[in-house]
Amino acid sequence: MTSTHVTHEAEDSEPGGYAAARLRLLTEGARSGPPRRRALADLTDDWLAGLFGAGTGGAAGVSLVAVGGYGRGELSPRSDLDLLLLHDGRDDKAVAALADRLWYPVWDLGLDLDHSVRTPQQARKTAGEDLKVHLGLLDARHLAGDLGLTASLRTAVLADWRNQAPKRLPELRDLCAERAERQGELQFLLEPDLKEARGGLRDATALRAVAASWLADAPREGLADARRRLLDVRDALHLATGRATDRLALQEQDQVAAELGLLDADALLRQVYEAARVVSYAGDVTWREVGRVLRSRSVRPRLRAMIGGGKPVAERSPLAEGVVEQDGEVVLARTARPERDPVLPLRAAAAAAQAGLPLSLHAVRRLAATARPLPAPWPAEAREQLVTLLGSGRPTVQVWEALEAEGLVTRLLPDWERVRCRPQRNAVHLWTVDRHLIETAVRAAGFTRRVHRPDLLLVAALLHDIGKGWPGDHSVAGETIARDVAARIGFDRADAAVLATLVRHHLLLVETATRRDLDDPATVRAVAEAVGTEHTLELLHALTEADALATGPAAWSSWRASLVADLVKRVTGVLAGEPQPEPAAAAPTAEQERLAVEASRTGGPVLALRAQTEPPAGSAPADGPEPLGVELLIAVPDQPGVLPAVAGVLAVHRLTVRTAELRTLPLPDGVDGSVLLLDWRVAAQYGSLPQAARLRADLVRALDGTLDIAARLAERDAAHPRRRGVEPPPPRVTVAPAASRLATVIEVRAQDAPGLLFRLGRALEAAGVRVRSAHVSTLGANAVDAFYVTRDGGAPLPGDEAASVARELEESLRA
Repeated sequence: MTSTHVTHEAEDSEPGGYAAARLRLLTEGARSGPPRRRALADLTDDWLAGLFGAGTGGAAGVSLVAVGGYGRGELSPRSDLDLLLLHDGRDDKAVAALADRLWYPVWDLGLDLDHSVRTPQQARKTAGEDLKVHLGLLDARHLAGDLGLTASLRTAVLADWRNQAPKRLPELRDLCAERAERQGELQFLLEPDLKEARGGLRDATALRAVAASWLADAPREGLADARRRLLDVRDALHLATGRATDRLALQEQDQVAAELGLLDADALLRQVYEAARVVSYAGDVTWREVGRVLRSRSVRPRLRAMIGGGKPVAERSPLAEGVVEQDGEVVLARTARPERDPVLPLRAAAAAAQAGLPLSLHAVRRLAATARPLPAPWPAEAREQLVTLLGSGRPTVQVWEALEAEGLVTRLLPDWERVRCRPQRNAVHLWTVDRHLIETAVRAAGFTRRVHRPDLLLVAALLHDIGKGWPGDHSVAGETIARDVAARIGFDRADAAVLATLVRHHLLLVETATRRDLDDPATVRAVAEAVGTEHTLELLHALTEADALATGPAAWSSWRASLVADLVKRVTGVLAGEPQPEPAAAAPTAEQERLAVEASRTGGPVLALRAQTEPPAGSAPADGPEPLGVELLIAVPDQPGVLPAVAGVLAVHRLTVRTAELRTLPLPDGVDGSVLLLDWRVAAQYGSLPQAARLRADLVRALDGTLDIAARLAERDAAHPRRRGVEPPPPRVTVAPAASRLATVIEVRAQDAPGLLFRLGRALEAAGVRVRSAHVSTLGANAVDAFYVTRDGGAPLPGDEAASVARELEESLRA
C-alpha cells in the first residue's frame, strides 16, 4: 500500500473511514515488519491530524504530540495510542472541548488510549517527578497544530534529561533491575513477556534513553535488528490473538510462527531468544559503562584537587600474559598481539572469570576480529585455560556470554551453534540448552574436590547435552560429538573415551535410581557394565548431581540424591569385585510381622507412618532442608484390588507416591491365610500428612466399595489446571527388555494428573498380573513410572504377554 493510498483513505476524518483503512492494512498487507508499522502510524497520524484540524480551525497555541511507542512510529495492531495534547494555557475551556473531540472517536473504535493534556511547564514538571513520563517524552513526535510549541518542549525535555542524567540513569537502572526480577529473562522463558521481561522491548527503549543522555552508549551492532524482530513478533501476536498482549503464550506460538513465515514454534522462540540475548548483553555493557562514567565523575574532582590538575591515569594490573585489569574490567595489555597468539581469547576469558570481572567490550571485539583460530588438536595451554574458565564458578556465566555475543564460542566449538538459544519445552528446565550447559559447569565447579579428574568433569558438564541440536536420542548423538570435541581440544584417546561415556550415560544414574528396583542384581550389574570403572562412576555421580541442580528445583531433591547415592554405592561394590548376594525374599521385620498378624486377626488393613529425614550418604545435600519422605507400611489380607485402592486413597489425600513395593508375607504358625504387605515412600503435596486413622478408614471403605474413588478423583481431575489449547503428548507404555530376571519391567510415560497411579493400578489388576514393585518419577507435568510385574506364580511374563499388557495399559490411559 503506497503512502498516497494511505493518505487518500484517511482524508475522511470520520472513524469509519479510518477503521476500514486500518482493517485493510492489517489483513491485506505484507507480513509484520517496519513498513507495516510505519504505514499504520502514518494512517493514524493522518486521521488524528484531521480530527485535530476540525476541532481547532487552525488556532495557534495548541498541538497534538505522539509520545512513547507511537512517538517512535512503532505502532503494532493493538498498541495503545500515547497522546499528549499540548497547549500554552491561554484557553483551558477550548482545549478541554478539543480533547473531547480527539479522545472520544478513539474510544469509539475500541482502541486503547493513554492521554494527557498539559502545558509545556506542566509536562516538564510531571516528567521531573515521574521517570516513565520523562522516558515517553524523549520520543515525542509532532502530529498537528503549533510545531513551535512541540519543538520547544522536545528541546527542553532533552536538555532536562541530559542535565539530570547522573541522577536519572541510576534510577532507570534500578527500574530495569526491578522489572527483570519480577518478569524474568526473556531469553529463557517458555511464555515470555516480549515487553517487560529482561532483554525485551522496555530494555531496548531504556538503552535509547541512555544514548540520549550523552553519558554512555549501547553497543549498536545487532541492536536495531533485535528490536525489529521483537516488534515483528509482537505484531504477529496481536493479529493472532486480537488482543493488546505482550505475553507469547504456548497456545499461540504456532500461529505466530506461521504469521511470520517461520517453520514452527521452536524456530519462533529461538529467534526471540537470540534477539533478547542481544538486548540483554547490550544492557549489561551499557550499564557497566554508565557506572564507570559516574564513578569517574565523582572521583575526578578530588583527584585533581590532590594532584594539582591533569587527567588521571587509569591503573592497569596484570592478570595473565597479555591480559590486565583496568577500571574494573579485563582488557588486553598494550603488548598483546591476538593475531600471533591464538590462545589469547581463552586466556583472557579464564583470567576474567578467575578474577570475577567482566571482559571489556573492546577487548572481546578485538579478539573476535584479529585472533587466529586454534590448531587442531589444541595446544595444552588452550585446553587448560578452557578448564580454568569452566571451573571458575558463577563468574563463568558473564564471561561466556561476552564470548558468545561476538561469535567466539562457536569459533572455538563449532557444534555449539546447534544448541545456541535452543528452547527446552519441558517446564522443568529453567534455561535454554546452551545456558543449561554453562549452568551445569558452574554447578560442577563446586564438585571438583570430589573427583580425581576435575578437568573431565567440567568438560563433560559443558558437553553433556550437546546432542540436543541433532535428531534422535541426544545422548547417543552427544557421545559421538563429545568424542570428536575431546580429540579436537587435545585429550588423549583414553580421556576422550571417558568423556564419551559420561555424555552417553549422563542420565543413567538418576533414571535407574528412580525407575528401577535397586535390590535387583540385574539393575546394578547393568549400570556397572555401562560405566566400566570406579573413576568413571565417580565422575558420573558428580555430573548427575550438577546436571540436575542446573536443570531446576524440580529435578533434584534429597529423595533423588539418596536413591542415586544408594545406587552408586552398590555399583561401586560390583566394580570393586565384591561378591553380590543372590536376591532372596527379605525376612519381615518385627514391625512388619506385627502389622501382618493384626491385619489377619482383624480382617482389615493396618498401617503405620514413619518419617525419614536422614541425609543421603556420599552426596552433597540438596538445596534447602527437605525430608526424604515418609515410609508408609500397610498390611492387608490378600485380596483383589489392593493396589488401586491404596493408590486411590493416597491420591484423594494428596499424597505423592515415590516408590511402592508389594509382597505377600508368610504368617506365623497357627495363623491362617496370607497378608499382602505394602512398603511405600510417600510425601505430602501440600501442608502436613493426614492422620493414619483417616487413611485407614478411607482404605477400609475403598476396599469394601463404599468409597467411590473414581468419582472423587474425577472431580479432582476436572479441576486440575490445564493449558487452554495445548494438548499433552499421548501416553506411551513400553516393556524394558532384560531389565530384570525376577520380573517384567513395564515403563509408563504419561501426563501427570491426580489419580494416575490409581488408574494404572486398576488397569494392571484388569490385565491379571501381580505388581511386585513400582517406581514413580515425576518431573514437572511428566510422569515416568516403572512397574515390576509377574504372573500369579511369581514368574516374569513371556514376551507376547508382556507386550499385550503394555498395549492394554496404553489404551486405558488414552481412554
